[in-house]
Amino acid sequence: MANFITTIQNVFKIEELRDRLIYTLVALLAVRIGSFITIPGVSVELLQAASSSGDSSGTIFGLYDMFVGGAFSNAAIFALGIMPYISASIIFQIAGVVLPELQKLQREGEDGRRKINQYTRILTVFLAALQAWGVTIKVAQTTANQVSVVPDAGFFWTISSVFILTAGTIALMWIGEQITDRGIGNGISLIIMIGIIARFPNAVSQEIALINGGSRNVVVDVVLLIFLAGIIASVILVTQGARRIPVQYAKRQVGRKVYGGTTQYIPLRVNTAGVMPIIFAQSILFVPATIASFFPNNAWLQNLANAFSERSFIYAIVYGLMILFFTYFYTAIAFNPKEVADNMKKNGGFIPGVRPGSHTSEYIENILTRITLPGAVFLAIVAILPTFAMTVLQVPPLFASFFGGTSLLIIVGVALDTLQQVESHLLMRHYDGFMKTGKIRGRAGALSGQ
Repeated sequence: MANFITTIQNVFKIEELRDRLIYTLVALLAVRIGSFITIPGVSVELLQAASSSGDSSGTIFGLYDMFVGGAFSNAAIFALGIMPYISASIIFQIAGVVLPELQKLQREGEDGRRKINQYTRILTVFLAALQAWGVTIKVAQTTANQVSVVPDAGFFWTISSVFILTAGTIALMWIGEQITDRGIGNGISLIIMIGIIARFPNAVSQEIALINGGSRNVVVDVVLLIFLAGIIASVILVTQGARRIPVQYAKRQVGRKVYGGTTQYIPLRVNTAGVMPIIFAQSILFVPATIASFFPNNAWLQNLANAFSERSFIYAIVYGLMILFFTYFYTAIAFNPKEVADNMKKNGGFIPGVRPGSHTSEYIENILTRITLPGAVFLAIVAILPTFAMTVLQVPPLFASFFGGTSLLIIVGVALDTLQQVESHLLMRHYDGFMKTGKIRGRAGALSGQ
């Protein structure tokens, strides 16, 4: 504990690191303030009454609200969050596998990445405008005591709200880029993480209310916290886990200097896909409940929504199978063994005992396939844990969301990335980092596919 306190003191001794941390905190504070500024024309009192009486946790709207820290349910100017940018990034990443033009841009280095980022921003504006229009429809249909939360939901209100919500997403995108350049860590990931963490105090207050009301024993809560700590430790272990493939580089002489002759390693992560398979699977499984929310009087849709509710056995089985599929799917997109093998061959590298070229590609692909299976199974287990916590342990849904699933994976992954950034600044100035036995390995870009 003394070493940890000393490390925290060292963080604030470095002026640049201190300024970066303060800048990051101020930027994230601005993000949270924007999550409570309601768009004009919406009655705040009626909106609060509608939020307290309604429940959209099992729909796409609930998933969206989790990522933006409650801004969606507040009908705030940041209601869309940074998700349109994430969606645009994923679209370009998947399109890069199919379209030769994007593949060519990806090989052009920094210039190519700059062009792709510019195209991503343009697509973000279009996606944000489209989603903003959908939000205005959803908000206009929201009622409290049979009174609409938008007294005058006319054409002018719709257009102005679309502009405000789109501008909010663009502002968040700019704030995220500023945090990345002038702050600590990946700004986009930090914005998502702070939105998820913002819900934790409410989750704790619900659990305390159960204890005060006599519905929950303190000993049971202690056991739940120990169980949660074990889950977090397991997620960290798998997130950091990697299979290192040795690569030998032949010696070559350039002028009077000799290059190569060293052994490096290709780290193949157990969880290469990150949190994306869970997001994909959740988005699809929440479709029945989302459609049913628009047709409350349709019995067939309501039965379908109940069958795929978060507390059902069918939901858990289908959810796990879809995560297995999307883990392999996204891993195939995010990591290209053929490209890695070609780059190794061009630079004179080879894996000991494996011929360069296609044999190297097949060797890497076989290893990646084998280590992806336990990673996919672990992701499926972690994703189902909130359902287990709600149904078996009788944990409230908000608190149960922190026992696994998207929330926990994002928090752990982004926290490791941020610690890695702080660690690098400390080690550059000859201070001890948070881990003296080895550097923290983050998983930068796993959320947005960058």
